Formats: sequence, C-alpha cells, structure tokens
Amino acid sequence: MCERLCGVHVDNYGSLFNLLEFRRLVLNYVPPSDPQDVPQNQKERRNLPFMRELRQLFALMVSSKRKYVDPSRAVEILKDTFKSNDLQQQDVSEFTHKLLDWLEDAFQVKTEEERDGEKPKNPMVELFYGRFLAVGMHEGKKFENSEMFGQYPLQVNGFKDLHECLEAAMVEGEIESLQAENSTNSAKSGQEHWFTALPPVLTFELSRFEFNQALGRPEKIHHKLEFPSVLYMDRYMDKNREITRIKREEIRRLKDHLTVLQQRLERYLSYGSGPKRFPLADVLQYALEFASSKPVCTSPVDDVETTPPSSITAPQTTARQESPMDQGPLAATDAPCTPPLQRPVVHKPFTQSRVPPEIPMHPAPRHITEDELRVLEGCLHRWRMEVENDTRDLQESIARLHRTIDLMYTDKTMMQVPYRLHAVLVHEGQANAGHYWAYIHDHHQERWMKYNDIAVTKSSWEELERDSFGGYRNASAYCLMYINDTERYLIEEEFDKETGQVLTGMNTLPRDLKEYVRDDNRKFEKELQEWDAQQEKKAQQEKMEIHTTQREPHGASTSGKELEYLEQPSAKDLSKVCEGDTARMVTKAATEYDDRGPEAALQAVMLTPTMQGIIMAIGKARNVYDRHGPEAGFFKAFTAEYSRLVRLAQEDTTLENDNRLKHVVVYFLHNEAPKKIIERTLLEQFADRNLNFDERCRSVMKIARAKLELIKPKEVNMEEYEKWHHEYRTFREITICIMIGLELFQKKSYNEALMYLIHAYQYNKELLSKGIYRGHDEELMSHYRRECLLKLNEHAAALFESGDDQDVEEGLTTMNELVVPCLPLLLVDEMEEKDIVAVEDMRNRWCSYLGQEMEPNLQEKLTDFLPKLLDCSTEIKAFREPPKLPSFSTHELCERFARVMASLSRTPADGR
Repeated sequence: MCERLCGVHVDNYGSLFNLLEFRRLVLNYVPPSDPQDVPQNQKERRNLPFMRELRQLFALMVSSKRKYVDPSRAVEILKDTFKSNDLQQQDVSEFTHKLLDWLEDAFQVKTEEERDGEKPKNPMVELFYGRFLAVGMHEGKKFENSEMFGQYPLQVNGFKDLHECLEAAMVEGEIESLQAENSTNSAKSGQEHWFTALPPVLTFELSRFEFNQALGRPEKIHHKLEFPSVLYMDRYMDKNREITRIKREEIRRLKDHLTVLQQRLERYLSYGSGPKRFPLADVLQYALEFASSKPVCTSPVDDVETTPPSSITAPQTTARQESPMDQGPLAATDAPCTPPLQRPVVHKPFTQSRVPPEIPMHPAPRHITEDELRVLEGCLHRWRMEVENDTRDLQESIARLHRTIDLMYTDKTMMQVPYRLHAVLVHEGQANAGHYWAYIHDHHQERWMKYNDIAVTKSSWEELERDSFGGYRNASAYCLMYINDTERYLIEEEFDKETGQVLTGMNTLPRDLKEYVRDDNRKFEKELQEWDAQQEKKAQQEKMEIHTTQREPHGASTSGKELEYLEQPSAKDLSKVCEGDTARMVTKAATEYDDRGPEAALQAVMLTPTMQGIIMAIGKARNVYDRHGPEAGFFKAFTAEYSRLVRLAQEDTTLENDNRLKHVVVYFLHNEAPKKIIERTLLEQFADRNLNFDERCRSVMKIARAKLELIKPKEVNMEEYEKWHHEYRTFREITICIMIGLELFQKKSYNEALMYLIHAYQYNKELLSKGIYRGHDEELMSHYRRECLLKLNEHAAALFESGDDQDVEEGLTTMNELVVPCLPLLLVDEMEEKDIVAVEDMRNRWCSYLGQEMEPNLQEKLTDFLPKLLDCSTEIKAFREPPKLPSFSTHELCERFARVMASLSRTPADGR
C-alpha cells in the first residue's frame, strides 16, 4: 500500500508543483501565529505538520542541490489516514479527495485568522472548487439545487471520448419532461447538471476500475478513451442551457438517423442467413466467377478416381489408359488427370499452399447454355454495381452525419470557455498492482515532460496519447487536470517589483524557507565531502594492502611490487610462471637472435608483447652497444622501444584491434599519463630479471636497475604511479568481463552472461568518468547488458505462460534474482532512453497478463511478483558478487577479445 501511495502522491505533487499559482500559495503559506489557534483539534494537529512538510518539500524542489528530493515525510503523515479498520486500501480518487480536503482545511484556519469583518475566501477552494446546478424532476416534482464540486468523477466504460463521458455525467435518467412545461408524463424522473462556476483548475477523475462480481475482485477498464489538449466547456454551462438543449436534441435526431443508416450498411456488409456472413458485393462477385468458370471434368471425382496408386507399374498404366472410363470428354487429350509415374505426388499441407495442378482451382457449372450465361452475367454484374453504389452512398451519408455531429459545437459562441490540458496522471497495471507516472505540460517551453519517479524527460503529445488514451496496453490515464486558458496568472512567473526581472530559484522563496534550503544544501555538501573522504580512505586502504602484499623485500625494483599485467614472473610465486620454462624460452630466443636476428627470435618462440618489444629494442641497439658500450646501448634500446610504443598509440583503435591491451604504456599514452610515470614503467620493463640470459641483456638490465635506484621519491609520485597501474589492471579485468560475457551471450547462456556484463558496465562507467579513453565503448556494453536482460525477461515470461508449476517457479526466480535487481541500474541514468524503454517493455510484458484469465495460483503469484517489478526506486540493491575472473596472457587476451568483437552480429546503433 505504501508503494502505491508514494507513486500516486508524487504524481499529484508533480502536477500541482508545476502549477505556479498553487506553488506560490503553498510556499507563502504562514501557519497561524496565535498560540491559542494551534492546535485546537485533531484535524489541525494533523494538517499543520503536513503543510510544514509540504512547504519544505516544495522549497527543496525549487532550490535544492540534490538530484531529487525525498517526499517520504509528507507521505508518512498521510499514510495512516488511508487505512480503515479492516486495513482495506483506499482508491486513487479517495486519496486525491483527502489531499484537497487537507489543503482546504489548512488554508481555512489561515483565512479565518486573517478575516476582517468580511467572509474569508479560502484560496484552495477558489482554485480547485466550482459549482453546478442540479435541475431535475422526481416523481413529478421539479427541483433545483446548487452544489459544490472539486474533482469531477466520470465513468469511462462505454464511451469513446471525454465529451461523451461528460454528456453522460451531465444527464441522468429521463429528462424529456424537464424541457416541456405542460408535460403530462409526471412519472418520469431525472436530472441535468449545469455548471454555474468552473474552478481555474478543473480536474476529472476517470473511473477505470469496476468490481467483478463473478470473480469477487476489482478489475481495470483498459479500453481507449480520447481527450483533447484544449477542452471547451461552453456546452455544459448553465448560461448556455437552452442552446445546448437544442443542440443535444438535434444531435439525438442525427444519431437516430445514423443508427438507421449503420444498420442498413451492416446488411450490405454482412449478408447471409447463417452464422457466417459476407459482404453482398463479394457474394455477387463470387457467383459471377462461378457462372463464368469452364468445367474441366464431367464429375468432380472422375479424375481423382482414375489416379493410379504409386505402386502401379508401366504396363498397368497402359491398360488403364485404354479403359472405358477414358472415353469421356478428356479421352482425346494427353490424360491431364493422370500424374507422372516416376514419383508419387505428395501433398504437404503446411508447405504446399495450392492444390495439385491436375485438379481444377474452382468449381464450375456442369450444364449452362451460352444464352443462360449471358443473361446471368448481365444480371449479376448489374446487381453488383447497384450494391456497390448503395454501399458507397450509405458510407458517405454516415461520414457526413459524423462530421455534422462533430461540428455541432464549433461555432464561436460555444468556444468561449477554453480549458487547456495541464497534467495527465497515468496508471499502468491492474486494480491490485501498478506503476504511476505523470505527463505535465511546460507552458513556457510549450512541450510535454514525463515525470517517472526520479526520471524527468522530454516527451511529446504522441507519447502521451499512446500511454494515456488506453487500449494500446495496460497503461491509461486515471486523472486529467485542465486549467482555464484565460487565467494566465495560474502559470505566470513571479516578477521582482523593483527590477521587473523574473524571480527564479531561491528568490521565489520566503525567508524561512530560504534558510531551510540553505541548511539542507550545506548538509548535502557535507555529506558529499564525507562520502568523498570515505572513498579516498577506502582507496588508500586498498593501496596499502596492495603495497604490503606485493612489496619485494630485497627489491631490485623500487616500484614496491611486480605488475601482473606486465607478465613478469614473481620470485615468490613460481606457480604462475615457471622460472625454468621462462629461462629456456628466453635462451632459445637469444640463440635465434644471435644467429638470424631479432625478428627470427620473436617468431621462433612465443614471448609476451612486453618481452618481444624489449628484445627487439636491444637487437636494434646492438651496433651502438658494441661501439660505444652498455650505457649508450641502453639509451638506444630505451629510445627505440619508446618510439615503437608511441607509434602503436597513434594507430587507430578499433573494437577488433585495441592496442591498449597490448601494452600498459600505450594505455598511458592514450590517457595522457604524466611522462615520469610512463618513463618509470618502461624502465621497470628493461629491469626485468629474465633478461639475464646473455652479457648484452644483463648489462642493459643492470643499467636499468641502476637508473631506478637513482630516481628520487620526489621525482615520481609513487601514489600516483600505483593509481595509474591499478587503473590499468581494472581496464584489463573489464576487458575479460566483456569478453566472457559476450561469449556467453552468443551461446545464449544469458543467466551466466548477465553478471559479467553488469559488472563490466559498472566498472567501465567509473573509468570513463575520468576520461573517454580510460575504458571501453559504453554504448556497446549498454546494448548487450540491455539485450541480455530483455532475453531473460522473455524467457521467464514464456516459462510463466506455460502454466507448469516448475517452469513458473523457474521463471519467477529468474526475474526476482536476476532481472529485477538489475532494473535500477538501467533507470539510474535518465539520459539512457533505450534503457528506460527496455524497462517499460519488460513491465508491459508482465502487466499484459493482468487482463487475462488464468489459474488462481498463477494469479496469486503474479500479484505477489508485480509490485517488485513495478517498484521504480533507483536505489541500487545488492545483487550477486562479481564473477571470479580467469587469468589470460596478453597474447591470449588480445586474440580472444578480437575474435569476440569481430563475431558480433549487431552494433549498438542497431539496438532497440
């Protein structure tokens, strides 16, 4: 119940908050100042705290620095009122009535305090309440009563548009006697409603729920009901009573005529006396086609009976052709009714759409003379033309009557009271469960906005029609708010009296609310600082843990740890890379290098990209090393390797060929890491202990280690150094997550793929927040995350539709454990429109079951499940831990990732 109240409550707040006159009334509301006036009774003790919370809520909505504000405190005050003794839930209309009652009561206390000899006017009553005159007759006695109304209730069932609903609501019973002064029929009873005063804000509550007596539960009415963006109320005003009665009588006469014409048209379009009926013009056409058909055989069964079975041999066929049966009209032909004997004809009912060619396509008359056919064709053709002309005349007459009825109230005198649509409150679901949102018109920007929980997005009249009219899916409007189009103060901005400038934000608030918002903003800033400090502290702790666990005790390298993604073997962990195997591999490469050069060495043995680059660089510096010594050789090799990595970073990066995966320095260059970080990283690679297999490499390694020793702590910020390398490790882990997730997705293992894709997207988003080259293509990851959830939702829905207990349980488990926990991740970013559409699609699929007949146990399970699915909170709830990732060499990772990217069947641009 609380979920439902929150949804309705926020929708009402949004529509009222965007009504500027109402916002001003609430913000400038001042509680009674006399201590004796507050609180006098239970109503005041309830209403005044509510108004305080409402003012503060509106003030925060005006000027808060928060992304969204929480209305729960105001909701808590209201919530207890909506439970009766037997804990029955109140409906939406009851909620809105209560809300208006509370606002009216709160302002009534204020107006009574401010009265000065005159009868006080309650601004809420003036804004939302109008009056109508009930004129009628009861058991022969006329009556006339004036009544006040707030929200005007309208029945939806049986009507196609808002005017039809209003016409039905304004007239009850038999009213003919009301219009005749000397009527002798005094037994008739009925009444008419005529508005004498319309409120500036006119609200219609559409009754889309009715109680099903057979099922013993309320049900929602889903059929289509249209409503206009501008509603002219002239025909319902008491001042236009006489002219409206005349027009209603004329419309009644036209509709009676229309009914007769439609009945006549129906006889032409559904002709026949049996259960199946067809258009008469088509019947005549079919009769004409039959009469004109030429007979093929004397009997419809002759050619079928003469067809030999598949087992008959050729000699039997000859005998069959000479039989007396073949002496008929077809004897002189080449026996068209006899199929070939090589292969029997097999009729396939689902793949062969026509009958075998030997059988005539249409029946035909067996005996008809030329004269008979000529007369019959002439009659049938003439009759068909007459029927078609009559049908066309009837359709044109019906269209003219519809136009006349539609234009009945379009003359200038009946378009003087315009009301413009301001807000539409929408409910999706069934009577016992659903989701609420609102469309609110921005009168200054002249556009519609969609308020869906914390997501506020631009919308259109077309989208509003689709979601609000009903009939399209389980979503439809339950409340329409119109405002008087001539009362501009309702939506006009407030201006500064001295400067004449428009007041915005904090300047629209009274002094006490300004202080309240400033205090809340200061609290929010403090919360942000505390959160940042916690995150920084957490990051520092993680760094210290990494630094402690990976530090070398004797440390040839001053980095404090070996970088796993550089694929250097650790002296403490021989289980990852066998030192002997590495040494043998490098020795083999060195032999090839001495005999045939560095390229041959790299081809002879599979080395890591990092080791390949170092060996090639040392090979290129061989001449310099031999002539000028180890120091010069080191600088030559270092410069050569750095230049190679720069060229690699300058190459175009594609999905299939991401050079950032090949080397950490390429990643650093892409993201403009400090030069000192890049140099130290490259120096660490030249200091790799596995380069000690010959004198030249050992000399280069020793010089590199010596250079590392000479780097002073102030020259390279080790904290920043660790941070960059930690980020690259994260980048590689995200790559593995994407790769495995997409592989599983292609194998249709959506359950397993989802967690990889979800975690990859979340971690990647954090990297991309620091720079566009820090992570992978967000749109691609978003597309497959979304598609994976849609596939799981489709599968779970199919299992539910099966009705099998085990399948139903499996489907709901998939939704509860996998899909539902991930939905807030798709809703948290309102800019991702495709994600929001996907969530709506998933919800619509399950809401569509609400109007269907199903077993009671399925209905119960669906009722329990839907509130979880329709809960639009964007609070990220706990879901499964990130999967444990396998380790890959750089070669394996690059090749496998490229293979997956190349095999993708669709790009993000082709998404939903």
